[in-house]
Amino acid sequence: MRTSTLLAAGAPAAVRRRSITPFGAAVAAAAAAGRLVVQPRMGFPDVAGMLTGLRAVTAADATTVGTVTLDSYTRVGDHASARKALDEGSDLNGFPIVAHGADVTRDMIARVGGGADFAIQVRHGSPLPLGIVQALLDAGLDATEGGPVSYCLPYSRTPLAEAVTAWADSCELLAEQVDGAHLESFGGCMLGQLCPPGLLVAISVLEGMFFKQHGLRSVSLSYAQGTSFAQDVDAIGAMRRLAGELLGDLQWHVVLYTYMGVFPRTPAGALSLLRDSAVLAAVTGTERMIVKTPAEAHRIPTVADNIQALQEAARAAESAARLPLDALGAAATDPAGDNPVYAEARALIDAVLNLDADIGTALLKAFAKGYLDVPYCLHADNAQRSRSYIAGDGTLQWQSAGSMPITTTAPAGARQLRADAFLDMLSFVQRRYDDAALEELPTAGPSALLSTALLKD
Repeated sequence: MRTSTLLAAGAPAAVRRRSITPFGAAVAAAAAAGRLVVQPRMGFPDVAGMLTGLRAVTAADATTVGTVTLDSYTRVGDHASARKALDEGSDLNGFPIVAHGADVTRDMIARVGGGADFAIQVRHGSPLPLGIVQALLDAGLDATEGGPVSYCLPYSRTPLAEAVTAWADSCELLAEQVDGAHLESFGGCMLGQLCPPGLLVAISVLEGMFFKQHGLRSVSLSYAQGTSFAQDVDAIGAMRRLAGELLGDLQWHVVLYTYMGVFPRTPAGALSLLRDSAVLAAVTGTERMIVKTPAEAHRIPTVADNIQALQEAARAAESAARLPLDALGAAATDPAGDNPVYAEARALIDAVLNLDADIGTALLKAFAKGYLDVPYCLHADNAQRSRSYIAGDGTLQWQSAGSMPITTTAPAGARQLRADAFLDMLSFVQRRYDDAALEELPTAGPSALLSTALLKD
């Protein structure tokens, strides 16, 4: 974990060794000090590139944790191809932690340098993660993310039952560590750009309960920024309330993802969306935030792009934290958790928990019965009967819910969604922010209100 303090004088980063701070403890310490932890999506295939990226994150003027994102070969267990790509100098889209081996990764982490110990999370996307979990533990790392639903349905054709078994084994391996380990549910990011938040919150909390059942003592719950600031405030409030009710005495925190759908193409629009996500994190008490960069719509972000995004997010969050919620306008609602998103998520969670005492078995039964049904997800174990739409107020709502125990809000006579309407929904956020940027107008988002409030302060 690192704050804005830069390298200690007189100690070159290349010769100073460092240990890895337990991930959950690092985030908890920052939260206790009133600081939002910001984190990049970052992964490079070679040690030199990955080391450069991690060192830059430690030196950013923000409270940061590091990320080691893995490559696609490693995600699907094809370690021979990852090794071959390294040997031949072929490009990879992330760090092949298994192919590199534990000694190489451990040495790289020890060389990161900086003025304090550093917390690092491994991110991967694998529905069958046991080999990856073993590799990161062998390298001295203690944190990763995913889950039996959230790393299966969107990313693979792996049967959900196989993913549940593999994630149970992986959780138990993580839980065996003497100093503990941390696992983040990716459930709040399930095709998050078009999924009403009640389902996102429910899946994230259910995965957190799954982790707890298999021995984890430090977890985090994710949520992806959606199409409405007010609805997102409700969603994060609902998630925090449910975590308090259902995770018992676990160490837990919430992580917010900057919008994961089609990103604005204009630099000004992209920065405005990033700042709005940071304001959302600040006003909801979110402890950690995963950023996106203004380069997202055009190319793979560079290290410099990531550092810019980290620092922009940190500044926006610090400014928002100094203001009361009502200073950000009427759209900022009460984040206490007693809201429609909580009611919907609670109904879904209760329906699942009533199916079986074992969370993994309950999840399998829930998807088989359609009690959980992710809209627009084509996985064979997903019922594919639910559909969502963006309402006139910008919120995500259910057009059809299939067998889920929730209420739909589609207007009377609503027709089946057409392909052109679906594409229009996918670009809703991108258009809103780019149009405002091109017309040199403030967005309707909270960052514009924040600027006005600060000028009056």
